[in-house]
Amino acid sequence: MPEGIGEDCKLQEMFHKALELLPRLWIKAGFLDEAVAAYRRALVKPWSLEPQRLASVQKDLATILLYGGVEVSLSSQQQVWGKTTPTNSVEEAIHLLVILMSKVAIGEIDWDAEIMDHLTFALSVTGMFELLADHVEQILPGIYSRAERWYFLALCFNATGHDEVALNLLRKACGSSEANHVPHFPSFLLGAKLCSLDPRHAHEGINFSRKVIELAKHQNEHFLSQGHKFLGICYGAAARISVLDSERSIFQRESLYSLNCAAVNGNDDLEAIFNLGLENAIQRNLDAAYNNIMTFSDMSAGSSRGWQLLALIVSALQRFKDAETIVDFALDEAGGMDQLDLLRLKAVLQIAQQQPRQAIETYRILLALIQAKKELWLQENNSNREQAFRHEVCNIFKGRTLTYLVQTVKVDSKEKVPCQLKTARTTMVIPRLCLTHILLMALDVC
Repeated sequence: MPEGIGEDCKLQEMFHKALELLPRLWIKAGFLDEAVAAYRRALVKPWSLEPQRLASVQKDLATILLYGGVEVSLSSQQQVWGKTTPTNSVEEAIHLLVILMSKVAIGEIDWDAEIMDHLTFALSVTGMFELLADHVEQILPGIYSRAERWYFLALCFNATGHDEVALNLLRKACGSSEANHVPHFPSFLLGAKLCSLDPRHAHEGINFSRKVIELAKHQNEHFLSQGHKFLGICYGAAARISVLDSERSIFQRESLYSLNCAAVNGNDDLEAIFNLGLENAIQRNLDAAYNNIMTFSDMSAGSSRGWQLLALIVSALQRFKDAETIVDFALDEAGGMDQLDLLRLKAVLQIAQQQPRQAIETYRILLALIQAKKELWLQENNSNREQAFRHEVCNIFKGRTLTYLVQTVKVDSKEKVPCQLKTARTTMVIPRLCLTHILLMALDVC
């Protein structure tokens, strides 16, 4: 504004109001790109906006960039961040929201819950959960309760794969320090879920799940089936690590009871039905497990893990050919790591049917797929993904099936080309070069 205009003049106030209203008019007219351009002009040029009004413009621009569905590139005059200039609308919105959060932290502007909500959404969809956790920790005390803050941080660390850190935070949110406050139900629910994923925390998960069921009876009845599901999973895990037969029997009975409650009251909860089928299969209730997994497969319209468990149940009934047919059907729909697991299962079923030649061919296909994926990620220089892939591959080859194929080969030192592969009923001649090639590929990928 010109220097001659006094502070009591309403012209400046009218001008600042026009800067706010112009983008809103463009939005109402449906010209979102023009609205973005108007917001940017209001921010780039020195209009002497007061801090709260400037923050309002920044928040409105971040909102339209996040949810407007438009990509408006920055002009050369507006690229004021240099090398850190955003390359798309979401990055620009994150820049603006981070600036606003820093202003809140130093007290330049008042706390606005909408800013944190928008930043949470933006960082979540881009996978930057560590940065989100940092901003949660920077929020001044009193805005969130301690239980809410710990729960928020636990969600962030859980999303990054640090489940142990998340579980430690949930222990604080559900611990004795919060005994005089209203129990934070989401923390108990998340704690039960995390414990159900790790058998080492099965007993702790039982306590979390019981508390979820207790609280759900009074205020969150729609979560009652979730509590029973996590309780059943934790009881099943506790049974498998129990050293006392009497204790194991009790845990197995409680597991089936809880999972049945979850399946009946869970409004067709697929996870509850799948885990009920899995627990029945582990306890050798094969007919019940078969019915559960068939129900799961019908409701999920085909799921790789459902087909795998169904094939295992059918093979446990000594119907190996039917199990192999199920695996072949699942292979037509599977992709990624699921396809590798299914191929390994198919090889195991072929060995069970005394078909070592077909099993070797299946392993050859499996190792060729693994090698192709490994080379693809090496070309992309994606070392983290390659390491995770190697870990998954080693898990696939944890079984003894490939070792069994090698150990049954009788090598004659005088024999130049073939070698014999003996099983319980058959003796087959397999080229030594083929087995050597398979072994080298398996060692290479692992």
